[in-house]
Amino acid sequence: MNEAVVRDKSMAEMIEDHALNRVPSNERKSGWWLSWLTMGITSTLVQLLIGSVVTAMAGVGYGILAGICVWLFGGTLGWLVGRISFMEGVSSTVASRFYGLGARGSIIASAIYGFMILGFLALENALLYYGTLFALGWKDTTAHRLLLYGILTVLWIVLTTFGVKLVMRVSSILTIIFLALLLFMVWKAGFTSGVSIGTILSHGALIPNMGGTGSRFMQALVTLAGSAGGLAMVDADYARYAKSSRDVAVMAFAGLFIMDILVVVCGTIIMVGGAGPAAKYIVAHHMAAPGQAKTTVSQLAQNNTGAFFIILSAVVGFILMYAAQIKAQVLNTYSGSLALTNFFDVLFKWRPGRFLMVILGNLIGMGMVFAGILGTINAWLGMLGILTMSFSGVMISDYYWVRKRELAHHSEVESVNLAGVVSVIGASVISYWLQQSHIFPLGFLASLILTMVLYYGLRVAVLKPGMGTSLVQVDMSVREEATE
Repeated sequence: MNEAVVRDKSMAEMIEDHALNRVPSNERKSGWWLSWLTMGITSTLVQLLIGSVVTAMAGVGYGILAGICVWLFGGTLGWLVGRISFMEGVSSTVASRFYGLGARGSIIASAIYGFMILGFLALENALLYYGTLFALGWKDTTAHRLLLYGILTVLWIVLTTFGVKLVMRVSSILTIIFLALLLFMVWKAGFTSGVSIGTILSHGALIPNMGGTGSRFMQALVTLAGSAGGLAMVDADYARYAKSSRDVAVMAFAGLFIMDILVVVCGTIIMVGGAGPAAKYIVAHHMAAPGQAKTTVSQLAQNNTGAFFIILSAVVGFILMYAAQIKAQVLNTYSGSLALTNFFDVLFKWRPGRFLMVILGNLIGMGMVFAGILGTINAWLGMLGILTMSFSGVMISDYYWVRKRELAHHSEVESVNLAGVVSVIGASVISYWLQQSHIFPLGFLASLILTMVLYYGLRVAVLKPGMGTSLVQVDMSVREEATE
């Protein structure tokens, strides 16, 4: 009887996975172990699509340069934000209760993060759905949507339920499979497609009417930084399991290297090198007339990345498509459940358990799919970069500048940190306006800098700690000492 109780408790703890509490020191992991999580979530169909779009915007040389810049910038950002979660041992949205937003103000962080991570869940689901339809020769019907999206949703729920250990195991195995198959696909597209690898990697900008070189390079930075800002928040979720600050850095830079350099290059080779075979395939299968094949391939590249895998390598391509998506969707669902857990705990004091949040996150993702998020990817990424950078900026400014790396006292947590809330909202609105009006196209960078500076000024001189709010205690386990 007692053994059964212990097993039940262990199972319950495994499912909750410290969603609202600190990760104890005996469960901390190395940076390379955690890298399977960040590398898994960044090696996906949507990132391959983004990589090919970036080089089509700016040309391969400037596209790769943009990737290197965002890798260095985003890796540093992920490390700075991740160190805060590492020191506290909690997820990014829970950490924002103590650093930047306050106990109830952290609902803003959960909303931003939830919007971001569930948006990626929706995008990846849509790409996988259309890739599967293409492989099976099915039409896009309500019945097929219910069947395929239903199966995918159940799969993500099952694989995400039992905590970070199962998530990591799935991610590590499928990341290895994905990288091996990706190299095979690069060989198919770059060495057997009839277009030389040198020609592919030396092409200039392909998308017309985007201005000069500088304007194209800026747009490439904006497109990549939308994902990088989001990954910094993901880094913070996984950093709560890190053993040291160095492990946080290893994890952060490894994930960004995959996303902003490897995937940009591979996505370019597959999409450009695969364009010729794709056109022949479409004509041979009577999907378009010869004169319309190029246009059809271009449309396919924008909303059905997985189809290129099927065209280039049939069964192997189909396996690659699923290897890419399963690991990413499990990780998206996992992080989404953490954001939703904090959201409903703060808003309603409702703690039904992380398992229910896993289900809810998938339902929200499905809603985004049916709302047509795939067709608004560029605008969505631009806004995403602004919001996630603002959230990261307020935490960095609070911990490193205002507190000078002194940990927060949990017995004196503000209900709402007014300086943080005003900074996030104000900086996001101003940065979006600057970007849309073309006064300063790098809205993500403006958002980060404005939030940090505005928060510091308000917190130190105007809206000082405790002003306009009450102090509350947060129900958390005793903090354990973390080592730098």
